Parts: sequence; structure tokens; C-alpha cells
Amino acid sequence: MKKGIWNLGVMVLAGLMFLGVGVLTAADVPDEVTISNEGYKTDKKGPVKLSHKKHAEEYKVNCLECHHKYENGKNILKKGDPIEKCGKCHSPLKKEGKVLKLNLAYHKNCKNCHKKIVEQDSSKNAPFKKCSDCPQKN
Repeated sequence: MKKGIWNLGVMVLAGLMFLGVGVLTAADVPDEVTISNEGYKTDKKGPVKLSHKKHAEEYKVNCLECHHKYENGKNILKKGDPIEKCGKCHSPLKKEGKVLKLNLAYHKNCKNCHKKIVEQDSSKNAPFKKCSDCPQKN
């Protein structure tokens, strides 16, 4: 009898730990992110709002698809590592070596991912041809 209660207690504890980790992980994902045009000489397009939570949870996009930290040509960022703002490495004003300008880094990443999704399943709505719908004019 004691062994059965002990096993039940361990299972309940393990379930609570699993649930707690899931809740804490989900809490780290913001609902929405605004990609703004800070640092550019002119703001030609306006900010882009991205449903970060939807990409992470509903579309199951891995964090490392967008976020990275390169050392010696390899992405060393691991899930759970702190995420830096893209502008820390990508300058809004110029390309620096192999590091793309900020707007090109955003554009290339978003467009290529959306294009790949549509190529794999044409019924998916991942716009990649008419990007003028993304920015919110100021």
C-alpha cells in the first residue's frame, strides 16, 4: 500500500514539475513583437508587428530559426539562452563583413522562411511576395 502511495506521489510531483516548466517557458514568449526602424537614416516603411507567440506556439517555429549568435561560422545559441536585440550585431546603416544590414537580415530571414513554407504546402498562408502589407505606415 505504501509503495502505491509513494509511486502516486512521485507521478504527481513529476507532472507538476513538467507543467511548471511548460508554463514558465510559455511565459517567456511575448505575444507580439514590433520590429521598429530605430537607427535608420529615414523610416521608409514603418514598423512591422509580428505575432511572436503565434509563430512560436501555433506555427512551431524553433527559436533558432530567427535568433542566433555566431562564433566561428556556427550558431552557438541554445534554447533558453538570453536573446539579444538584432541591432546589437546588425547595423541599421551598413553591412559589416559578412553581417548583413539590419533591414536585410530581417527581410531575408522572414521572406526565405515564408517562401519555404509555401513551397512545402501551397495551402499555407505565409506571404512572401507582397511585403508591403507587413509594415505599418506611421
